[in-house]
Amino acid sequence: MVKSSTKEKGKKSKASKPVLTDEALLFLKNYINNASPVGFESWGQKLWLDYLTPHIDTHFVDPYGTAVGVINPGQPFKVVIEAHADEIGWFVNYITDKGLIYVKRNGGADHQIAPAQRVFIHGKKGPVKAVFGWPAIHTRIGKENETQPKTENIWLDCGARSKKEIESLGIHVGAVVTYQDGFDELAGDHFVGRAFDNRIGGFMIAEVARLLKENKKILPYSLYVVNAVQEEIGLRGAEMIARRIKPDIAIVTDVTHDTNTPMINKNIEGDVLCGNGPSLAYAPAVHNKLLSFVENIAEKNKIPVQWRALSRSTGTDTDSFAYANDGCPSVLISMPLRYMHTTVEMIHKKDIENTIRLMYETLLALTPKTDLSYL
Repeated sequence: MVKSSTKEKGKKSKASKPVLTDEALLFLKNYINNASPVGFESWGQKLWLDYLTPHIDTHFVDPYGTAVGVINPGQPFKVVIEAHADEIGWFVNYITDKGLIYVKRNGGADHQIAPAQRVFIHGKKGPVKAVFGWPAIHTRIGKENETQPKTENIWLDCGARSKKEIESLGIHVGAVVTYQDGFDELAGDHFVGRAFDNRIGGFMIAEVARLLKENKKILPYSLYVVNAVQEEIGLRGAEMIARRIKPDIAIVTDVTHDTNTPMINKNIEGDVLCGNGPSLAYAPAVHNKLLSFVENIAEKNKIPVQWRALSRSTGTDTDSFAYANDGCPSVLISMPLRYMHTTVEMIHKKDIENTIRLMYETLLALTPKTDLSYL
C-alpha cells in the first residue's frame, strides 16, 4: 500500500473544500423566504445588497430597482454576470361586499396550483395572511364534471367578512400577493422552495463575487454583478440595465426545466436532470464563440454540463443583453429545476456549486483580448 504524502493530502483537502459556506446557506434560506414579487423587488434587493456589499467595490440601483454591484470599476472593458430578482405572484383585483378577494396574475402564476395555498397579501399596513379558498369536493358546484381552477374562479379569504373589514386591514386593489411557502431541504441534497426561479441565480452571482474577493483575484476589466427586476413580465429590467451599462460581455444565469418527471416530453424539452450539472444552451441569442469558451472552461475544470437547444428566444434575460446597444456577446448558464412556477421548485446542491464554479472560472479566464469574433 502506497501512502499519500502530506503535500498530496493537502492538495486533496484543498480541492474538496465546499463552495457553499454555512453563512452562504443561511443567506440563501433568508433570501428565499423573503418576498420579492414583480414590480416590488426592493424587499429582496435590500437583503441581496447587504450580503453582496462586503465583496464589491461599489454599487448602484437603477430607477426601477435593478441592483448592481461593481468590482474593479472604471475599466474600459465591462463584463456582466446577471440573474433576475423577481418572483411571480398575484394582484388583488376585486374585493366583494362579503370580504372575498379575486386576483389577477403578476407574472406567469399558475392558477391550477392556487387552491388551498397559503399567501401573504402585502397591503398598506403590512403583510396579511390569507388562503386561496376552494370548497370541499363533495360540495362544489360542478363536482360532476370536476370544476377546474381558473383565474376567474379562484379567490382569497383572509378572514374578513365585508369590504370594510378588508380595507381596515390595509388591503387594496393592486396589493401584491405572494405564497407563504419557504426554503426546505429534501433527501439527496435537494433544496425546495418557491422563487428559486430565479433567486437562486441572484444567490450564485453573489457567491461568485464572494469567491473573487476571498481569493484576492484582480480582474482585467470591470465586473458588474447584476440582479435585474421584472424578468417575469418580459425581461424589462435587463433591457433597461443593458442600455445603461453597455457591457462588452454578458453571462446570464437562470433556471431551466428538469425534464425527468412525468408530464414532460423530452422530444420537445430535451434531457436535463437535477444533479447532473449546469445546463448550457444553443440559441440565436447565445454567442457561439462565447459558448464554446465556456464549454472549454467546463472541460478544463471537470465541471459537468448538460445541453439544451432553444428556439427563437431563450426566454431569459440573455435575449435583452444580446440584442442591446450594438450587440453584446452573451451566454446562458442555467440551473436545472423541477416544478417551475410552483411553491415547491426543486434544485440540487451540487448544481449550485458547479454553476458557481463555472461562472467563477470563466471570469478568471476572460480578458479584454479574448477573441469572440465570428469572422
